Amino acid sequence: QVQLRESGGGLVQPGGSLRLSCATSGFTFSVFAMSWYRQAPGKERELVAGIPSNGGSTNYADSVKGRFTISRDNAKNMVYLQMNSLEPEDTAVYYCNARSQWIKYWGQGTQVTVSS
Repeated sequence: QVQLRESGGGLVQPGGSLRLSCATSGFTFSVFAMSWYRQAPGKERELVAGIPSNGGSTNYADSVKGRFTISRDNAKNMVYLQMNSLEPEDTAVYYCNARSQWIKYWGQGTQVTVSS
């Protein structure tokens, strides 16, 4: 059974930091590219950051470049998103995504709220 379970969301003040984690199981994590997406109320889901299966070149949405860092641990089947200098515009549900040539998997999401 494939599982992607996000954690680490919550309420944080502007300028604060959060670290999201995604624990995975049920598939061969090391051959999947991993990404974080987010969806704010009334908006479409958007790609935030991605990392290839080998942990090589990462990519980020322009809105988070320099503030967010994606990483993965293939030994633990985990992917992370370090979020610094958070802004109210970062408020959204954050989703973990696993992608191979043939299939995509999604987690249930974790809420991140940036507010004073």
